[in-house]
Amino acid sequence: MTDTDDAPAREILTWDAFGEATRDLSRAIVADGFAPDVVVAIARGGLLPAGAVAYGLGVKSCGALNVEFYTGIGTVLDAPEILPPDLDLGYLPGKRVLLVDDVADSGRTLALAVRMLEGVGADVRSVCIYTKPGSVAMPDYAWRETDRWIDFPWSARGSVIEEDTGGEASA
Repeated sequence: MTDTDDAPAREILTWDAFGEATRDLSRAIVADGFAPDVVVAIARGGLLPAGAVAYGLGVKSCGALNVEFYTGIGTVLDAPEILPPDLDLGYLPGKRVLLVDDVADSGRTLALAVRMLEGVGADVRSVCIYTKPGSVAMPDYAWRETDRWIDFPWSARGSVIEEDTGGEASA
């Protein structure tokens, strides 16, 4: 995908750069001395980064917290919402939790998830591949900052349902 003169500039993360980013982040977490007991992804965007970082850190215990906020490019709900299925919060008190997402854009999703996990007594650190300059919450670890819309390799092409229906998602 390339930028055109009339389209806004985009940050394009390739699969190779994704691999470099998650290895760099894993090394930074190790160098900082944080050894998580469990890696928790903020789904959906954090699922692939969380898996890659968990492998990078040798952590086998993983979970996901399902949060919806962005409904499309530049379109958001009034506030992030937790979706089912629920993460087993009963496992987390006293655990060192690494919370992973793809980007801290507004930071509201990250802030909600950190509050929720700390609220049950977890020692939480957070990591995102990207941060945006206006984020209200910044992760403890980040790979890059950008003010551009980010095309992630796992989501840039949309769903195959949209592809098969000419861009119209159907239920």
